[in-house]
Amino acid sequence: MADNRLIVALDFHKFSDMERLVTVLGDSISYYKVGMELFYSEGPKAISYLKERGKNVFLDLKLHDIPNTVAEGLCSLMVQGADMINIHASGGFTMMKTAAERVHKRAEEMGAVCPKLIAVTILTSINQDDWQGLGMTCEIREQVIRLARLAQEAGLDGVVASPQEAAAIREACGPDFMIITPGIRPIGTSTDDQSRIATPEAALKNGATHLVVGRPIRAAEAPKLAAEAIIKEMEMVK
Repeated sequence: MADNRLIVALDFHKFSDMERLVTVLGDSISYYKVGMELFYSEGPKAISYLKERGKNVFLDLKLHDIPNTVAEGLCSLMVQGADMINIHASGGFTMMKTAAERVHKRAEEMGAVCPKLIAVTILTSINQDDWQGLGMTCEIREQVIRLARLAQEAGLDGVVASPQEAAAIREACGPDFMIITPGIRPIGTSTDDQSRIATPEAALKNGATHLVVGRPIRAAEAPKLAAEAIIKEMEMVK
């Protein structure tokens, strides 16, 4: 029943908590996100555990630094086997281009498959008040599109963005650009700390290629049933 478009966020500190959820979800889920919380606590063994079970891994560490540091950091991370890794688009065109070129070159030297490299545009937790507090005068949507175009020009495979901006990104960047959307909330669930959200069906119709879902599955009384309900909703959009 697994749908590779659904990525479940493993937002845990402990390996045992991650292992428990992955076991419960079983064959229903094929793609997982390992973020700062888990990776900083448990390190590469979280990725190894998932890969040994045939799962795809999105390593969500959002690298943001000078170009050489980000590029070399990515090269260190890619050997751990993640299928997708991200950086911050706000690091700028040079940072993104250097990262993409360096990672592809290193993968070629290793004879390995290069992980998908994607850029975070504007965090989905940021609302208009937060945005204005940063001194920004343009609209969030306008900046998201600008960053998506920069990421594509720099040679990245896609972006992380709110589902509310997915349609505009798809129009700006074409059919082959990946759009990974957090802030997914099935009808009737809490918004938690997310501001720019959408249902699974709406996100896919807007052009998202992958949906990242955490709490609506992790905190559910029956996580597997919650995941399968989301997959059924996703199946309405091919």
